[in-house]
Amino acid sequence: MTEQMLTTNEYLLFCKRVTQLSKALWKTIEKDWQQWIKPFDLNINEHHILWIAYHLKGASISDVAKFGVMHVSTAFNFSKKLEERGLLEFSKKENDKRNTYIQLTHKGREIFLKSLEAFNPKKSSVIQGTMPLYDLYGKFPDMMELAAIVRQIYGQDFMDIVENSIFNGELDDAIETELLEKPSLNRF
Repeated sequence: MTEQMLTTNEYLLFCKRVTQLSKALWKTIEKDWQQWIKPFDLNINEHHILWIAYHLKGASISDVAKFGVMHVSTAFNFSKKLEERGLLEFSKKENDKRNTYIQLTHKGREIFLKSLEAFNPKKSSVIQGTMPLYDLYGKFPDMMELAAIVRQIYGQDFMDIVENSIFNGELDDAIETELLEKPSLNRF
């Protein structure tokens, strides 16, 4: 019923607005992320793979592709580069020879945690752009509508990973202990 009441023009205007806003936000995130991880000789895909492998305590290449929102070949190729650097190790499960699994090595975990430690909110355009809202409301935006759209596109299991990971501000106990003691993550 709602669908019939909307015009093609309304659909196009909404799509155009979502496209422009998401593209502008991604461009900013991409620039911030690249600057943040540059000292670790990582690119965004590699860092994201380390993040997923850390959070999932190992993952299949299919999981990396799904939760990293990348093509399976991209997930495999960048994981292979990380393996060559000694940051990941590949394996097959005895009961599942079809899928390739990755696991952080000690060195990979160490570099990943150092990268989190190096995060500086003062150098994040997204954080800086959000601070007026944080100061006004005392919290970061919930983004419930955006989450609802993403849930419809990628499914509940994708959202479960987002909502139950450090993407949503709930740090793993080990990370929280290590990082929250660092002055760079305290309110600036």
